Amino acid sequence: MNEFHHVSVLLEECIEALNIRPEGIYVDGTLGGGGHSSRIAEKLTTGRLIGIDRDTTALAAAGARLAPWKDRVTLVHSDFCQLSEVLDELGIEQVDGILLDLGVSSPQLDDGSRGFSYMADAPLDMRMDRGSRVTAHTVVNTWSYEELKKILYEYGEERYAPQIASAICRRREEKPIETTLELVDIIRSAMPAAALREKQHPAKRSFQAIRIAVNDELNDLRKVLDAAIPRLAPGGRLAIITFHSLEDRIVKTAMASAAKGCTCPPSFPVCVCGKKPQVTVITRKPITSGGEELERNPRARSAKLRVCEKL
Repeated sequence: MNEFHHVSVLLEECIEALNIRPEGIYVDGTLGGGGHSSRIAEKLTTGRLIGIDRDTTALAAAGARLAPWKDRVTLVHSDFCQLSEVLDELGIEQVDGILLDLGVSSPQLDDGSRGFSYMADAPLDMRMDRGSRVTAHTVVNTWSYEELKKILYEYGEERYAPQIASAICRRREEKPIETTLELVDIIRSAMPAAALREKQHPAKRSFQAIRIAVNDELNDLRKVLDAAIPRLAPGGRLAIITFHSLEDRIVKTAMASAAKGCTCPPSFPVCVCGKKPQVTVITRKPITSGGEELERNPRARSAKLRVCEKL
């Protein structure tokens, strides 16, 4: 695919949330096509933007889009969970803002060859970093019934997880499952007629679950949350866009925990753990897309933005 055009979700809300200072240092940990980053970069004067992505196609597209501000932009091919290592290598101790957009970008979804979409036939891939060894083919054809059932239920919140996992295991005993539409047919065959009549595509939850497993997305999210808050300068902000309830729960819990500090049981008369609050939560309720954005970009309907500020 030669073009990488992605509509940035909650763009204005993110820029406002980051409270950008012209001389500040900012990290876009999920660079994508550079939509959020271009708006950050244009607000900088002596500041610096670090753009990170594990998708080389996205990095190339973002490099072209960010060319007008190349004097203040550094692009890094890495995973956002390696945030601390990236900053250490660049000699940066603290930053003034970190943005993470956890959605799969539109070009990744729309490029049939990537295997993310249940609407187009393609090899079972779903890797965000095409250098990774684990693919959707690996998960579907080699993971055990119990592992498949677990990810379908936990990552996809798929109520027919046992039936779908069983159907996958039965089919692969005959021959390997090779393509996305082959997998869609297997998922459909395992679901009752009532479920197939629902508005949502029957394979949506299962494909989400397999994609999360292939890219180890939830573990990566936990790692970056552990790394991000300590690297913020006082007054620096962390802004994270999530797209499903599992991610949102992890982000909400992590921010609340960092804001609370003390982890002593309520029965203790005094604090003995010594943990102090690290942040204040800016968004008591997540920011969501308005009607105008939803009309332009229906994929934004499940987006939630949460923000905290370093004390």
